[in-house]
Amino acid sequence: MDVAEIKAALRITFIGEYDSDEDDFVGNTYFTRSLSEEEKPTPFTKKDKQHCGFLFLRSLRTGSRALSLEHGSLLDIILRLKEIRPQMWEGTIGTLGGFDVASDPALGLSGVLDSIDRSLKKYVPREWGVKPHLKVSNLTREHLRKVVTAFIATGTGDHAAPFFRQGTGTINMLVLAMLSQIAEDKQNVIFAMEEAETAIPPYAQKRIVHELRKLSAQSLFTSHSPYVLEEFKLEETIILSRSDDGELTQAKIELPESVKHKRYRQEFRTRFCEGLLSRRVLIAEGATEATSFPVAARRLSELNPTAYASLEALGVCVIDAGTETQIADLALLYKSLGKRTFALCDKQTDPAKAAIEAQVERLFMHGEKGIEDLILKNTTQAALERFADQLEWPPHLLAKYPVPKAQAIAALTDYFGWSKGNWGIAEFLSQCSEAEVPVWIRDTCITLRALCDPLPPPPPFPWAGAAPGVGPVS
Repeated sequence: MDVAEIKAALRITFIGEYDSDEDDFVGNTYFTRSLSEEEKPTPFTKKDKQHCGFLFLRSLRTGSRALSLEHGSLLDIILRLKEIRPQMWEGTIGTLGGFDVASDPALGLSGVLDSIDRSLKKYVPREWGVKPHLKVSNLTREHLRKVVTAFIATGTGDHAAPFFRQGTGTINMLVLAMLSQIAEDKQNVIFAMEEAETAIPPYAQKRIVHELRKLSAQSLFTSHSPYVLEEFKLEETIILSRSDDGELTQAKIELPESVKHKRYRQEFRTRFCEGLLSRRVLIAEGATEATSFPVAARRLSELNPTAYASLEALGVCVIDAGTETQIADLALLYKSLGKRTFALCDKQTDPAKAAIEAQVERLFMHGEKGIEDLILKNTTQAALERFADQLEWPPHLLAKYPVPKAQAIAALTDYFGWSKGNWGIAEFLSQCSEAEVPVWIRDTCITLRALCDPLPPPPPFPWAGAAPGVGPVS
């Protein structure tokens, strides 16, 4: 006996396979039990899906047919569900049939048609053709279904345009509104929606989530938007990832002990969301490292693209850990979700270094106590003086260093300390030449590229496998 809360479920199975005879892929859905209990499996048809109330809204929605009267359009489905049959076809066909296009002589077309009529009579009898005139062609129900469409006015004006000429976001909302109409006529609805954020502003994304959750018995969303993701609890969120060999896996978010749920919610948009949506995560010790290292990688890739690549091109997301003590725990969080994790930090104690290395694929640790020291000790004097000359110095530092360029190292030490976490180091690196970027940063960028985007193996020598005695001539 099943326990009280377990109810009967309808199980269906989708089978997709390759048909070698047709050189094509085929896919069908069947009632699961019929696959094993019946000689011929029973297909799960479109009508069955309508009874189940499963509505799927794809991410790429053109809406080109949604508000037309073509067979199978959303408007046609709504009319059929409400058992409404438009009684307009014969009257519309009759009206259009009696309409003579451009019959006004002032337009000039009628005169041309009359001259064609006179010329025609010189060659053929009257019964062959008489009085050509312009009318609407293809006056059939099927043609009208294709050309009759809804017009919509947007904004505060009265001008209306065909609905499919509206903006992408407007069309998406129209399609969603029509699917909602279909859902309201059913008792139990499962609503699946891909990329709810497509061409939709954040406030509308949130509205979509809440309305569909109220409307449906179960709602499924796929999304890359923090505004959508933050509307769901941890236990309602699943991270999907696909391996290089095509295997799809799922993982649930389990916060480490040091990351409280309140902090996760408060910092979701700024610290956690991007990492959840990335394949590779670089956890930086603080805000200065998190802002400056991507700028350095981008600058180096512009100067020497054969040796370097930007973090964006490598698919690496940078997460600000906030402090060195949080690096290992955050690495554990993303590692448990199947992400490739890396870390970037100042010099650590041996126990702290070991704790971080246990959770990351590679730790990039320099030998200085702060990234400001790394920059000041490992760049050129010319780069420091040039940057000091370009800066708009804050008044309190300008009072201390009337000519900052003359005391570049001391002045920039104070400036980098004052602008810590506020793009000071990033601005300096963005104007450096390759030789002026510290060697440690350059080596880190090269290593990270090799790990994330390894170069293909060199082609074999043309004489590889040749007969003995055949090879290059020295």
